Amino acid sequence: MSERTTRHPLHLAAPMKRTPVPDPPQPSVPEDERRPKYSVPAVEKALDVLEHLSEQAVPLTQAQLARALGREPSELFRMLSCLESRGYLRREPSGGYVLTLKLFELSRTHSPHEQLLHAAAPLMRDLVERVRESCHLCVLHRDQVLVLTQVDSPTPIRLSVEAGSLHSPVNTVSGQVLLAHLPPAERDDLLSRQGDFLRLSVSEREAFIERLARVREEGWAYAEGARFVGGLDLGVLVGSDRSRTRAVLTVAALKTPTGPDLFTLLPRLRQCAGDIARIAGIY
Repeated sequence: MSERTTRHPLHLAAPMKRTPVPDPPQPSVPEDERRPKYSVPAVEKALDVLEHLSEQAVPLTQAQLARALGREPSELFRMLSCLESRGYLRREPSGGYVLTLKLFELSRTHSPHEQLLHAAAPLMRDLVERVRESCHLCVLHRDQVLVLTQVDSPTPIRLSVEAGSLHSPVNTVSGQVLLAHLPPAERDDLLSRQGDFLRLSVSEREAFIERLARVREEGWAYAEGARFVGGLDLGVLVGSDRSRTRAVLTVAALKTPTGPDLFTLLPRLRQCAGDIARIAGIY
């Protein structure tokens, strides 16, 4: 991702052998009787909806949810309307419901991003010491690229990106890596809301989608002068296509008459991204 050059305003003794005595058979307990005695049907219905959407991770319509949960569609109408009005669900143009980040925001002290930051911080510092260029870690958040953390190069002149800042997923290397690894339907839905993408001509949009395909195949993205003259960016995915949490690790540098050649850093960048994913448990 190319950003401006100034900062913007995560042992007991072995037991004696004995002939095993089988336990007496236990009476079968119906599932309904194993549930809490003081159940609240409306709450259980809402939790069923949230848990099922979380497990499926794709938009589901009212009818699809009803079939999956063994309920009548009319039973879920008010529940879905309530969850949508409270910000827990969002209805897609297709009519399917998806989870928003409301639950994440409520539980951010235990968020996967906190674990990701905890794993990434020392590894990113070590990477910067070795390559002498700044790097930052990003995720998608509300259709934009969110910079989770940034480590500055120790050199006097360096490129820096402010942690917490938001950027276009279309015009940044970090965003393109993240877009490339989204399921096609999810990617297309996100792009349908991006002004930077919609302003492109038909041929430019096709070329952009082809670029994302190459990024997905190669596992990295590179750009020179994407946001301003002299900016260089090289980004790789943290996680995998199977991961629910995906991030991108990007090295950002300023072009000089003598370099740098960021492609010489690609093996170290990939190794660092792989180590972050492994420690954070998102590989």
